[in-house]
Amino acid sequence: MKEKIQQYWQKLKTAWSRRSRRQKGILIASVLVFITAVSLLIFFTTRTPLVPLYKDLTPAETGSIKEMLDARGIKSEIADGGTTIKVPKDQADALKVELAAEGLPKSGSIDYSFFSEKAGLGITDNEFNVIKLDAMQTELENLIKSIDGIRDAKVMINLPEKGIFVNDKEEEASASIVLQTEPGYNFDQKQIRALYTLVSKSVPNLPTDNIVIMDQNFNYLEMEDENSSNTAGFANQFAIKKEIEKDIQKQVQSMLSMLMGPGKAVVSVTADIDFTQEKREENLVEPVDEENMEGIAISAQRITESYTGNGAAAGGTPQAEDNTDPLGSTYLEGRNGEGEYEKTEETINYEVNRIRREIIESPYKIRDLGIQVIAEPPEGEGADPLEIEDGIRQILSTIVRTSIDKDTIDEPLTDDEISQKIAVTVQPLLGSPANEPQAESRIPLWAYIVGAALLIALIVLTVLYIRRRRREEEEEALAAAEDVNREEAPAEVPEIEGKESETSLRRKQIEKMAKEQPEEFAKLLRTWLSED
Repeated sequence: MKEKIQQYWQKLKTAWSRRSRRQKGILIASVLVFITAVSLLIFFTTRTPLVPLYKDLTPAETGSIKEMLDARGIKSEIADGGTTIKVPKDQADALKVELAAEGLPKSGSIDYSFFSEKAGLGITDNEFNVIKLDAMQTELENLIKSIDGIRDAKVMINLPEKGIFVNDKEEEASASIVLQTEPGYNFDQKQIRALYTLVSKSVPNLPTDNIVIMDQNFNYLEMEDENSSNTAGFANQFAIKKEIEKDIQKQVQSMLSMLMGPGKAVVSVTADIDFTQEKREENLVEPVDEENMEGIAISAQRITESYTGNGAAAGGTPQAEDNTDPLGSTYLEGRNGEGEYEKTEETINYEVNRIRREIIESPYKIRDLGIQVIAEPPEGEGADPLEIEDGIRQILSTIVRTSIDKDTIDEPLTDDEISQKIAVTVQPLLGSPANEPQAESRIPLWAYIVGAALLIALIVLTVLYIRRRRREEEEEALAAAEDVNREEAPAEVPEIEGKESETSLRRKQIEKMAKEQPEEFAKLLRTWLSED
């Protein structure tokens, strides 16, 4: 048995030695790939997937749940820095129900339900105050954690002791809060102010100045004063004013560049902006027929009464009637014992237009505008600077007239008023960049020296690398030739009858090597050529 094993081993060694380096590499790589694939298949088929059972736990809660799961022999894993515990996926739902029945996860805080469950008659004042403070902190933490963007909160409240005497001044409370916010969540000033107000109103005698709030990265969430918001509003208005001036200046500069050429004029714009935002409501009543100032008659009633007969003449004024009303009742007295009575009453209901408007006027109205232009005098014969100035003034007059808001002025601007808002000067621009001497760009001498040194070093490294690479190839070719001469020549070259010269024997070996191993023969040939 041992001899057979040795024979198989010897055959295996012989077969391995006859393989080329490429074949050996492919065989080893195939074996490694096969072993890796089998290992991965076994790992993924036998692995039990774990899912989170609870998240955002405290270390104490994670430890108690881990201990109970280990006692039951259930596989578990702790992740996320001890705040998450994972269990097998097929057991997660059942474990949630079982642990909830046992009161897990438990919280180490005390809420207001403690007083109805645990507090008794034998509790002292100091114990009651401690429990009350802890309950207040717990309830405030739960209240803060319900806000969007906050994952967890820790609250520390300092309540001052009450004085013994009535005249003692009541001290103020203080609070320190550490928030664990959601990644990438930023609180605006409105949310921060609401958070300060919430804490201040939850604790008696706690002003907002005695509250400190910070996040887990030690960034303070400070409540800005209202005056600072006014300053921010002023900065915003100033930025808008500059943006409007910049836009008008760009338009004028572009127009003058097309007229006179680039760099021939400089423009400056100053604007007065109305930032007032008005919101009003109008309830208007207008007649349908504006010429006759009448509405639409939707209903009419006309009553006519008359009487004619002999008898005592009636006299006097009927009660509650006005004889001056032409459309009202009329009364005629009879004469010589004969009387006539006539009464006409007419009622007409008119409908008018009732208009209700809610008007919100936007701010950013230009109340006043001033444009100043400095232009270079025209070049060439016959060029008149006054013509250039008049042309520029006409362009600027149109811009000023159309830019100023019509609602901010009582009457349309006259030509004299517009000309006062424009200033045009025609003179050489001595401070223009075109007339300034330009500094010649010059590369310092040390830059050339450093560049030449780096170039020489790169050439030397390239030559050394090429020589080293060539030396390694020659050594590999010589080693391969020696192995061929040592192993294959004695075994494979047949014996020749008679005496044969050493030159012919070497030639036959080289021919046999060129036929059976062309790659090794090519390497050997390159080595001989390089030596020559």
